[in-house]
Amino acid sequence: MSSSVVPFKNQRYADLKRESIQRKILFRDPEFPADDSSLFYKEPPPGKVEWKRPWKISSDPHLFVEGINSHDLYQGEIGNCWFVAASSCLAMMPHLWQKVIPDWQEQEWDPKHPENYAGIFHFQFWVFGQWTDVVVDDRLPTINGELIYCQSNSKNEFWSALLEKAYAKLYGCYESLKGGNTGDAVVDFSGAVYEPINLQEGAFYKDPEKQNTLFENLLKVYERGGIISCSIKAEPHELEFKMANGLVKGHAYSVTAVKRIRLGHGLVAYFKNETIPMIRMRNPWGRMEWNGSWSDSSEEWSKIGDTERHNLGLTVEDDGEFWMSFEDWCKKFTDADVCSIINTSLVSIHKTWSEVLHFGSWTKHGDPLLNRCGGCGNNNTFLQNPQYMFDVTKEIEEVLITLQQKDRRTFKKTGQGENLSIGFSVLKVELNRKYRIHRLLSQKSMESSVFINARSVFVRCILPQGRYIIIPSTFQAGELGEFMLRIFTDVDSGCRELTEDKPKVKCWTPLFGYPQAVTHVFVEKAERLENQDRTAGADPYVIISCEGKSVKSIVHKDTLNPQFDTSAVFYRKKPSKPITVEVWNSNAVADEFMGQVVLPGSPKDSQQKLKLQLRKRGSNMADEMPGSIILCIATDTELTAI
Repeated sequence: MSSSVVPFKNQRYADLKRESIQRKILFRDPEFPADDSSLFYKEPPPGKVEWKRPWKISSDPHLFVEGINSHDLYQGEIGNCWFVAASSCLAMMPHLWQKVIPDWQEQEWDPKHPENYAGIFHFQFWVFGQWTDVVVDDRLPTINGELIYCQSNSKNEFWSALLEKAYAKLYGCYESLKGGNTGDAVVDFSGAVYEPINLQEGAFYKDPEKQNTLFENLLKVYERGGIISCSIKAEPHELEFKMANGLVKGHAYSVTAVKRIRLGHGLVAYFKNETIPMIRMRNPWGRMEWNGSWSDSSEEWSKIGDTERHNLGLTVEDDGEFWMSFEDWCKKFTDADVCSIINTSLVSIHKTWSEVLHFGSWTKHGDPLLNRCGGCGNNNTFLQNPQYMFDVTKEIEEVLITLQQKDRRTFKKTGQGENLSIGFSVLKVELNRKYRIHRLLSQKSMESSVFINARSVFVRCILPQGRYIIIPSTFQAGELGEFMLRIFTDVDSGCRELTEDKPKVKCWTPLFGYPQAVTHVFVEKAERLENQDRTAGADPYVIISCEGKSVKSIVHKDTLNPQFDTSAVFYRKKPSKPITVEVWNSNAVADEFMGQVVLPGSPKDSQQKLKLQLRKRGSNMADEMPGSIILCIATDTELTAI
């Protein structure tokens, strides 16, 4: 993830401000003019709009009034509660907002030196993997002297209105911000990893164990500076519909606290240590709150001691912020957007991750080997998509994968702002795979994301040791677009894009030869191997060898019936030379040979699953050994066939 900052539309804040001060003029942004083109592309605001500078709206304008907090923001006329909820969360995170609002003290109004004010501000957003500096002038749209979009509780505070203007400029106009995901805005504010959670589908409210695990995960995200929001699914006719319990459907809420709250009073509460998992939210409207259990004035708060209530900052007023029990939250809300700030620091007391970021595109070409827009797995062109290979080197490892398409919101003006339906699959492949896959044989699909017309999709998976390929794609074949792929692993995964289809012809190829055939071998398992120790067991592993190259599986402990699930691919210069599959027993002193099979690797092979008897080596190759091996083999003289 790039930490450098690039200027949006090549506008450099320092240069523009210096020029304005020298010329003694207030900056007027030619890239986002104070006219209708910056407001809307279809639906105009409800009234005559006047663009006013803050000092014409308030006699004492400030960027911040008494600091910055989540209560500063209120949603305006446009349906961008998702952006306001994200901004509300941003306000609670100094490590994030000080990046988004850089040099905030220098940008603040200085009444002692009014000559230094130039009517120009700048904000920074993480746009498609790159921090981007967006410059705006301070002219804000008003109707009847009042701000019509996002605004602060204090009439003379303007950070939220200016932040929203910069975001609207980034995506074309204010109307382009209508409708969206809170998680997307949080990613733009932070470079976080966005994980959507379907609370309804997961049925967390029915399963106390799943519910507790989710709470602990959200608590960890909150305590480590992440951002969480939530919403309730709504039909088109139910958007922003207020329910009897005070919650609003189709409306984004920011989560402002996740805590275990201590029940009881005084020393009894301290020693008893009984707690309840709770979550606090804020409605970006700044009003309309949950009215059920643990709402502001509910009787449940009598169970909490005065000290605990004081620590929680409990207020009994309709300010849009309220508490719920975590159980009720799981019941009443249907979706949560969890944005984690992934720790990639080399030195940390918390878990750290190794991150790899790749940029790619789905492009069309008449040659199937060069086409990169094959669509999802339902299409026979699926393997024509970009392919990214990585290794899991630990016995088992948690891997986070997020695929993000380039935001298309800027194209709303031309009627083409809809996201593509995107997703990805994770395949376990041969341990020595170095070239693109052209045909699926034994390669196993380990994980698949949903395919959805969202800006990003995310998968958290547990993978065993091995080599894997991620195939990002659109749902429909032939769709074009740009994407960003991020992979997080415990240790360096060596992730890279596979661009070559087969071995290259090199200057020394005439001397050493070029592959004449390609062979894929998949060893599924062995059965009834011979006992190798006193405990009537063995620690077997398998080696697949061809022309001096080999692939070795992991060791399987204490079993005579190992499930190897190990595969290899060989580009063979001498197809007449056979392939051997050997089974060995791992031993502290010296490994012991348990048997082998020899395979011709001919294009005539059946490609069906074979069960073969293990045999001895060398001159005794005809002699049988205890046990058999189950495998399949495929060979082709066309090197791009496998």
